[in-house]
Amino acid sequence: MKIKHICVLLFLAAGGDTVIAQGNDTLTQVYSKFDFVPGEKIIFYDDFSGENIGDFPARWNTNGSGEIVTYGKLPGKWFKITNNRGAVCLADALTLPENYTIEFDLIPQKDPANNGNPKCRFLLISTPKPKDVLYGLARPGGTGVWFEFAYSNSYFTYYSDGTPNLSGRITENRLEPDRKYRISIWVQKERIRLYLDEKKLFDLAKAMSPAFKYNMIRFDGGVPIVGNVRVATGLPDMRNKLLSTGKLVSYGIYFDVNSDVIKPQSAGTLKEIAGILQETPGLNLRITGFTDSDGDDAFNLDLSRRRAAAVKQALVSSYGIEAARLETDGKGEKDPVAPNDNSNNKALNRRVEFVKR
Repeated sequence: MKIKHICVLLFLAAGGDTVIAQGNDTLTQVYSKFDFVPGEKIIFYDDFSGENIGDFPARWNTNGSGEIVTYGKLPGKWFKITNNRGAVCLADALTLPENYTIEFDLIPQKDPANNGNPKCRFLLISTPKPKDVLYGLARPGGTGVWFEFAYSNSYFTYYSDGTPNLSGRITENRLEPDRKYRISIWVQKERIRLYLDEKKLFDLAKAMSPAFKYNMIRFDGGVPIVGNVRVATGLPDMRNKLLSTGKLVSYGIYFDVNSDVIKPQSAGTLKEIAGILQETPGLNLRITGFTDSDGDDAFNLDLSRRRAAAVKQALVSSYGIEAARLETDGKGEKDPVAPNDNSNNKALNRRVEFVKR
């Protein structure tokens, strides 16, 4: 069966920037058109924190090789793919609905097999063999989309039942080696959008076939370093939850490990919350930060309070919300919503809550 699609490709140039500030220091500059909002129900999360340096990560599979590493001054542990001819996928199949998001950090590395230039492919696949890393989307019965990030260009190819049906290329986005990028992918039924940091690279209106269930994510080609992989379902209805229930639990505001500095991919979530406040003048909120149980209790309590304060500062400095409308608090590792026994559950406990007051 061959399914033909018509795609709409949008490239958003920089412009209309918003500055998020933390205290008197500029945190970073993000595009005001950055509209990515991560899914609210986490179904897979891996920051490799529970792995030993030098090991292949337990929740992944490969026909090549890879190992857990530390990387320069960046916090945490990272997964380095070391065989550019191998493929890497999750050890267990995913069950992905119509709407979901996929995010990961990517550090391209020089690839001797590509004239020393970085290259990496990411694939989202529907396959009858979701645990078989060798069964690619280009084979009969396989369907999906293939994104390649390289020094010279970025491009995609969509396959339906093993046949390429559409493709596109952007030559203005060169990935440099040894630089960290954030890849964010947003699927809404047939539509798929991909962001590189805060820039929307691809917006394909009819790329994902409703006739297939997508169940594999895969990396192949090149020798990249990957970190903080997050797959979540469901677009959060922030407005309805906050106004009708008086409480919003957000997983879309990101911080580095042990840091209270808001990461730029939080912009979409912050804009949504600011929009609710701007359109509802009588709404006042208490912002409360929560952490997982890793580390010292007192440190986590202080960190959660500083993170809540950073969210308030961003809403005030970047979006003009009156400071008097916002209170902050932090609970640290108290009041967990899940046991702190694996990376998925720890990710659920690291959250920011907004409550009407």
